[in-house]
Amino acid sequence: MISNLNQLSFQSYGTIESERVRSRDLAQKGEHWRILELTRDDCSVLQCDEEVWMCNHGGMTVLSVANGDEAFRHFYLDKVVCIKPGVKFCIHPYQESSSVELAGSAEHKVVDRLDAGDEFRLRRQIQISSIYTFFYQEKEKGFTFPGETHEPLELTYVDKGALHSVADGRDILLEQGDLVIYGPNQWHMQYADVDMSPSYITVTFDLAGDYTREFINRKFTIPQSAVPVLQRMLRELDRMDTYSSDMVICLLSMLLLELLREQDAPAGTKLRTTNAVNSENDIIRRAQQYISEHVREKLTVPLVARHVDVSPSYLTALFRKNLQISPGEYVRRIKLQESKQMIREDNMNFTEIAAALQYSTVHHFSRQFKDKFGITPTEYAKSVR
Repeated sequence: MISNLNQLSFQSYGTIESERVRSRDLAQKGEHWRILELTRDDCSVLQCDEEVWMCNHGGMTVLSVANGDEAFRHFYLDKVVCIKPGVKFCIHPYQESSSVELAGSAEHKVVDRLDAGDEFRLRRQIQISSIYTFFYQEKEKGFTFPGETHEPLELTYVDKGALHSVADGRDILLEQGDLVIYGPNQWHMQYADVDMSPSYITVTFDLAGDYTREFINRKFTIPQSAVPVLQRMLRELDRMDTYSSDMVICLLSMLLLELLREQDAPAGTKLRTTNAVNSENDIIRRAQQYISEHVREKLTVPLVARHVDVSPSYLTALFRKNLQISPGEYVRRIKLQESKQMIREDNMNFTEIAAALQYSTVHHFSRQFKDKFGITPTEYAKSVR
């Protein structure tokens, strides 16, 4: 990547001249002054035993510099610079062509060649071109999906409960916070245990790049840093305005990069990270599990905090830091998700559901349901029966 020229970043290679030094002054810096016209084919590495003065003359120019056998650093040449004697340098047009003014008291010589064009730009390591489906699914207890194959990749993330993923002869149990990605044309099926009604996200998409094989049919427990990404994806699913498709594609890319970064971290870094956040993750997961298991009871932040042996303020800080949500709001969301399951089961009326979930009144329940999902409980019931 190209760096910005400043005194600190460039000090190993030379100096950046005062703005008082103009390009016209370079002709006075030595007998070897000239204007160089550069093209993309110019990749000679130069070196001089005396100082070399340089500035951009036209177009956009990249200056690559190195001391000895070290790796070259690349700078955008937008200032007058003086390169130290003995420093290797190469001058490239950023795009098709450019020109520079060069001056010094001695001739420079060609010492090597440098092909660094691909290093000038930030480039994607993974590229998601299309997302075909993006669903939040809530299944009944013991459901079975008989299986399918398709060309796009498919990601399944378990948001609540547990789900069995079967592919390539492997039965992987995905619990809350786990995900799996199926490869192109990989047959897969899913099912839940008879006492389990899971909720999960599925996304089918195209992925270009060399990293597809790193994901296929592996169980990942997403790092806490990726949880807000998933939450934003779900908010975009509800929003679906002009920009939501671009946002969802960007967010899915971020999620996959978080998985790769977690996987590729050096062993020592992983250990330090694990030691640093393991207790936090454990507290959050135990709190989430307690909330899920007691969702039909009256839940307060102090009660949940007491169950996981921390103070309410610390639990709140952990939720906000890792999930970008307060524990109280998380409880409300889980209760509303549970209400959807109860409505689908059709064993209670709305007043009974509100009472079972510890809402003060059915009107309070209905208002929160509409605020969260955009439809009333009655409208939701009609859509699923």
